Amino acid sequence: MNDAFEYAKQKWDKSHKTPEFKVGDLILVSNLKFDNIKGPRRFKDSFAGPFIIKALHGTNAVQVEISGELENKHPTFPISLVKYYT
Repeated sequence: MNDAFEYAKQKWDKSHKTPEFKVGDLILVSNLKFDNIKGPRRFKDSFAGPFIIKALHGTNAVQVEISGELENKHPTFPISLVKYYT
């Protein structure tokens, strides 16, 4: 059983890299869950931003400085909805 666990862990670690965000980085936030942006979904951008990271909440969430049409949203987003701005 332990060998199977180690094998699965090696495979997971090989294909997944934890994002290393820092305070002050520019990021984009996914628009997947935002219903308040006007217009048809197919014309919306996939990501909003760029936003500046204000704080990190562990390794699972980031707090950003929100402006524009997303001002009424909560400023904390999970890492799964965030990507680097390039």
